[in-house]
Amino acid sequence: MKKLLSLIGMVFFLVTLLSAQGNEMDADAAKAYNEGNKLLKSGDYQGAITQYNEALKTSQDYRIYYQKGVALKNTRNYKDAIEAYNAALNANPNFGASYNGLGGIYYAQGDFYSAAENFKKFKESTDNAKQKEMADKYISLSYTKLGVDAKQNGNFQQAESYLRQAVENYNYDAAFLALAEVYVESAKFELALEAADKAINHRDKTPKGAPYYYKARAFQGLDNKEKAIENYKLSAQDSQYRELSNHYLKQLQQ
Repeated sequence: MKKLLSLIGMVFFLVTLLSAQGNEMDADAAKAYNEGNKLLKSGDYQGAITQYNEALKTSQDYRIYYQKGVALKNTRNYKDAIEAYNAALNANPNFGASYNGLGGIYYAQGDFYSAAENFKKFKESTDNAKQKEMADKYISLSYTKLGVDAKQNGNFQQAESYLRQAVENYNYDAAFLALAEVYVESAKFELALEAADKAINHRDKTPKGAPYYYKARAFQGLDNKEKAIENYKLSAQDSQYRELSNHYLKQLQQ
């Protein structure tokens, strides 16, 4: 979670350090704003918040609200950070960085639907290809969380819908893996094989044996004993899936 929030924050690192000079902010507000940016960069978040509040006494510039939101988020004061980001959007609806900040907060709070919606708005607000790509990844991560939660609650239809949206946005190995599991549990074995293969092709941090386990389960559901045994043997090489895979292997080899 911390790593994700750090990555989200880094997207607009340069934006957050822009000077107020010559950008329609009065001298006193600009001085406090720039001092707040220095404190934010140094990690003195409370000091930065104090300076941004000072700047807001004479200016309601969207950048001040946004920077205040960044500082508040770093202190885990999510309620006030959300208010600050929304104030930035009220002052400048075209400043997409605020949507990115809101998405990160909602993700941290476990409100993955709101996170996805704000990351979508962030994506729509920028023409930068790299930022759009990052937004796609964050959207995928949010939908994956929604899908996994739905799966754990036994709502496989909803889980499938969320996970399909996840992989439509980004080739996320965990989403493909969860989708393979959902398809196995829903007896959609051909789709399970397809999802498991994609989990293998895009594997990053998921357990190495996991997709082979779900391939084996799918082949078993299709009554392809040979292929099921082959994939159970592959998944059994992973300590996390060894016991379970060997259990099914014994049944098939009797």
